[in-house]
Amino acid sequence: MEGNSSKETILEQLRNGFAKFELVSSPVASISSYSPRPNRTISSHCNYKSSLFFARIGGGGVSPAMKKVECYSVKKVTGDGRCLFRALVKGMAIHKGLSLNSREETENADELRTAVKEVICGKDNERSEYAEALMAITVDESLKRYCQRIGRSDFWGGESELLVLSKLCHQPIIVYIPEHEHAKGGRGSGFIPIAEYGTDYGKASWTGKAKKAVRLLYSGKNHYDLLV
Repeated sequence: MEGNSSKETILEQLRNGFAKFELVSSPVASISSYSPRPNRTISSHCNYKSSLFFARIGGGGVSPAMKKVECYSVKKVTGDGRCLFRALVKGMAIHKGLSLNSREETENADELRTAVKEVICGKDNERSEYAEALMAITVDESLKRYCQRIGRSDFWGGESELLVLSKLCHQPIIVYIPEHEHAKGGRGSGFIPIAEYGTDYGKASWTGKAKKAVRLLYSGKNHYDLLV
């Protein structure tokens, strides 16, 4: 019974973005040495046959940098099933000095959803570049079932979609929770980072300038807002 409860907790953390998958070369005895690993670039082609995937859950093993409290303003996002996608397009637009009206925001959010579906549910050779996202998806449901649901406007985005979009858009993304929701409790008004995606794109390289991270606030009940 206790094992089932643990499994349900892990699945819930995966759905909500609190857990992430990391590619490692051998089984892991402990998550205490966990540190965020930069995602691969979109052009990489990796051989995954000799490696295994393990879920690494944020918590006791998160690095000190991921536990620091940061202060931002919250930009509310409509909770219509598109909130993750809306928050991303709003954040990317702000970094470009653009302002989206309601129609543009909805259209751009739906385009991000469609892009995820095309990558994951399209050709096998494209899908293979997103093995971490595939693992996060299939731990909870079949790929066929996911592909039937991802196109719906009321289907919530989470860990799997963040793994895809950070790579597809070459966009660093950081997910936060409110300080008062941290495991140790508290009444602070700041925000604590719990997951990072596409960190390579936040560094300047020969391919272009470093991109600013889009900061998302996960505030419970599968809802995301934007932090600025």
